[in-house]
Amino acid sequence: MEIIKLKDKFIKLGQVLKLAGWVGSGVDAKVVIQDGQVKVNGQVCAQRGKKIVDGDLVEYDGHQARIEGHEQ
Repeated sequence: MEIIKLKDKFIKLGQVLKLAGWVGSGVDAKVVIQDGQVKVNGQVCAQRGKKIVDGDLVEYDGHQARIEGHEQ
């Protein structure tokens, strides 16, 4: 499982996929999200702009990433 550290209070779902290296571009992220291939906390999420926060678990294509809060 990959750990992604937040730099702000949240990150958008499409950005998580790009940051993790699971997709090559924002367009690729949009396609896989809209196709229902991405889960957030075990639920399919079709919102590319969904705010992902500390403690969330993102899953795509057999990969998982845990989101951890930023340090103040």
